[in-house]
Amino acid sequence: MLEEIDAFTEYLVNIRKSSKNTVLSYRRDLLQLLSYLEKQGITELPKVTRTSLNSYILYLEGQGKATATISRVVASMKAFFHYEMYERKIYRDPSELLKTPRIEKKAPVILTVEEVEQLLRQPEGDTPKELRDKAMLELLYATGIRVSELIRLKLEDVNLQVGFITCRDGQKERVIPFGKTAGRALRNYLDQAREQMLKGKESPWLFVNCNGSSLSRQGFWKILKYYGEKAGILPDITPHMLRRSFAVHLIRRGADLQSVKNMLGYADLATTQMYMNFMEKDTSRLEGSGARSGE
Repeated sequence: MLEEIDAFTEYLVNIRKSSKNTVLSYRRDLLQLLSYLEKQGITELPKVTRTSLNSYILYLEGQGKATATISRVVASMKAFFHYEMYERKIYRDPSELLKTPRIEKKAPVILTVEEVEQLLRQPEGDTPKELRDKAMLELLYATGIRVSELIRLKLEDVNLQVGFITCRDGQKERVIPFGKTAGRALRNYLDQAREQMLKGKESPWLFVNCNGSSLSRQGFWKILKYYGEKAGILPDITPHMLRRSFAVHLIRRGADLQSVKNMLGYADLATTQMYMNFMEKDTSRLEGSGARSGE
């Protein structure tokens, strides 16, 4: 059977032009299957049955393999045996009726207000970088905007006097208010840090990196990960966690779904409804979460 796997690998590379990662993962899965079948005394391709393949899947489950891993293995087997049918090496496909395990989606993580407060307290110094980071985190949570929107904000998009930002998405734009805490953090950044970070350069962007250039999405992710670990909240905290948490906290404080929808920039109300579902499923974790003081 090793020769058939070698031929299938060549087919993926030369005919299908599959990516290197796809070829390697398919080959690895099939070689592990081959090892299992040989231990069961199955050494010839025509002797492989649906029962023997199902037994292998049960074996993987017994080894504690993740559902996603088993799903990929099933895909590898189906591709391989379909190819063998096409090449007329076999006249029945033992993988035809194999079912891919259902991958259960993990419930999204919603931070409590206390966890968010702990995160926002982390940039506590007065260096230009810390003042910028404080302003970004405060604004992200105060408005629920996306990271892509945060790093595309221009100076002209911020109204500190009234307390709102303007987000633009193509021909659409939406005005989002922010509270006093985010306003203070923004003012401190603009008054004490931004010019130092620009180092004599000019830039239309609100937030810039330490070289005075525009901040990248990856750059912000690193910043958030650093402060998330420092706060001891989650090692894999993401900007979208803050966006979800912003929405759920607003709803818990009595905001109507239409207002939350408009602030988040969703096209329909049904998308916003999912935040109600998050809240209902995670009531025990969010219990006691209240509004931030001074907002």
